[in-house]
Amino acid sequence: MQKKRQLSYASPFSRGYWQQAAAEAKNVQTLALAAIFVALRMVLSNFYIPLGDNLNVFFSFLVSSLGGAIYGPVVGLLTGFCTDILGYFLHPVGGFFPGYTLNTMLGAALYAVFLYRRPISFFRLLGCKLTVNLGVNVLLGSVWSAVLYSKGYYYYLLRGLAKNLLLWPVETVLLFLFLRAILPQTHRLGLTVQKTVTFLPAGFGFRAGQQQ
Repeated sequence: MQKKRQLSYASPFSRGYWQQAAAEAKNVQTLALAAIFVALRMVLSNFYIPLGDNLNVFFSFLVSSLGGAIYGPVVGLLTGFCTDILGYFLHPVGGFFPGYTLNTMLGAALYAVFLYRRPISFFRLLGCKLTVNLGVNVLLGSVWSAVLYSKGYYYYLLRGLAKNLLLWPVETVLLFLFLRAILPQTHRLGLTVQKTVTFLPAGFGFRAGQQQ
């Protein structure tokens, strides 16, 4: 794959960041790689670590996070859509509900907003997982559960809040270890600008626009 321009951004709230992310959707090699990530995510969704009653750590979020770091939020939205739609047709359980498609898309995009062309630290990963777990899984997920099932919104909110807060540190540590192991290889291949994951927050020797 062609080497990416070695630019990083301190914040996603810049014109250049979104221009770069939109350009990824026009790159045939990037789209082919994204299709592979969709397939990997669907396979890994069948594997998990049981931690307790209805408390499992799935591995598919690792693929979503790495994909987000590689191809950004625009392609991330597309992969989220394709993952959910293909997953439903391959494993149709119950009726199709577009709210869950939206959740999958937003989750993939949020990983990308936190990780695409940005310095990655353990504390950034904490914030990333907290945002996905609470914003997507709990707040939005509780709305869809209340719409589909008999119990009220606050029942699903409290149940989802407890579950996702328990999973938050475990998933963050797994994500930290995974990215710390894989980023040197993706950087060598020119897929990511990040060489590794640091423990300290961004700003310690990694600045926006820095050439690698």
